[in-house]
Amino acid sequence: MKYILALDQGTTSSRAALVDEGQNVLSVLSREFPQIYPREGWVEHDPMDIWSTQYGVMMEMMAKSGVSPQEIAAIGITNQRETTIVWEKETGKPIYNAIVWQCRRTSSQIDELKANGYTQIIREKTGLIPDAYFSASKIKWILDNVEGARQRADRGDLLFGTVDCWLIWKLTDGKVHITDVTNASRTMLYNISAMDWDDELLKVFDIPRSMLPAVKASGAFYGYANVSGEQIPIAGVAGDQQSALFGQACFYKGEAKNTYGTGCFLLMNTGGKRVTSENGLLTTAAATLEGEQHEYALEGSVFVGGAVIQWLRDEMRFFTESRDAEYYAQKVEDTGGVVVVPAFTGIGAPYWDMYARGGIFGITRGTKREHIIRAAQEAIAYQSADLLCAMEKDTGVRLKALKVDGGASRDAFLMQFQADILNAEVIKPRTHEATALGVALLAGLTVGIWKNRQEIKSQQTIDKTFYPQMDEHTRNKKFGRWHKAVERCLGWESEE
Repeated sequence: MKYILALDQGTTSSRAALVDEGQNVLSVLSREFPQIYPREGWVEHDPMDIWSTQYGVMMEMMAKSGVSPQEIAAIGITNQRETTIVWEKETGKPIYNAIVWQCRRTSSQIDELKANGYTQIIREKTGLIPDAYFSASKIKWILDNVEGARQRADRGDLLFGTVDCWLIWKLTDGKVHITDVTNASRTMLYNISAMDWDDELLKVFDIPRSMLPAVKASGAFYGYANVSGEQIPIAGVAGDQQSALFGQACFYKGEAKNTYGTGCFLLMNTGGKRVTSENGLLTTAAATLEGEQHEYALEGSVFVGGAVIQWLRDEMRFFTESRDAEYYAQKVEDTGGVVVVPAFTGIGAPYWDMYARGGIFGITRGTKREHIIRAAQEAIAYQSADLLCAMEKDTGVRLKALKVDGGASRDAFLMQFQADILNAEVIKPRTHEATALGVALLAGLTVGIWKNRQEIKSQQTIDKTFYPQMDEHTRNKKFGRWHKAVERCLGWESEE
């Protein structure tokens, strides 16, 4: 028996998963690491925390499972996207903390870019909407604000990478500086038609091409990781959301999935054709194997999904375990008219407002903790429903079913409410670890563990299907109240 070791480096934790030839996720280990908030709206990670927790959990997985390095056929890496790391080429030492995808420090830089007329150019080249969310403005900020960084970058002494690239560099002892097409497509520097870094955009952001990694297909050979002296091939790399799309076996045009993690990310496979959204969605590269035709996906991003539950747990101290949110949400019949809009760092698709901020609306003297918890749960589903509505408008396809994964997909209350508010089936597969599974499948296809996509699809099984039960009048009333609350939050921070 051969295994695939999937490294899943997320926003709040580093995880390792062991996957066998039957697509069974045998074991998952996770280790949280510190979140750094230097100022309001700024979010950072220490790159060495990312590396040490990811390496530590990988080695712990090997030790606890009893699987030897010789039994690992390949390693797959999936990661939080857009998060930006710049390090010294010679020493491998980061010159600044990783600037996380949630960070809004470059919002004014993006405003200037829009004012100078670059919105359409960026959209045509990258499929993205100019936003502080993506890597480009974060790289520029580091070069402009870390003493001597720009001069060193111009000399070719500095390297940029998304988190996958950083981990590959560390795992290969600094031999390989490379990323995959899905991560590259999230930088706002990569031309997804030409499938290359774009010289015009590099000039706009004043970023030397020498900083950038080589780019490969998601399923390809990347180099060898040194694990306890054993050289194990890294054979699959994909940004977390494209990895989950692959892990859910959404291989064909029109198939869609939603991942419920720190954020929520709804992706629809659009095949070999780019679909340009008229409703605030992004066009992005989908995961493919080396030698295959490039494929694309439409994507909508919810910045704060499961993170609103963490906020209730850590900052509001409404409960001690995240899983308790489901219990408390069902202690009341409804939210008592309360609506929570968790726009902590702006709001993503389809609104794309960097200056939106969160709010709790409809509070009365009778409002209880349980009402707010339930409203926070419902907010995750409302934001995802907004994305699906936009996707249906862009494609003209009415989705009958949505595949779901991620930690919060285990929450039966949330999944039922999602089905109700979408008026569509919500399908939960046997494993909710679709992100880790996706990159394991890419790596396994590359090294021959699985023959093809058909074999993968035939092995997958459904755990549970949630069917809509809400009447149309109630659905429209609830959704309308949500949109009313969102309108109150838009543009909040920019008002004087």
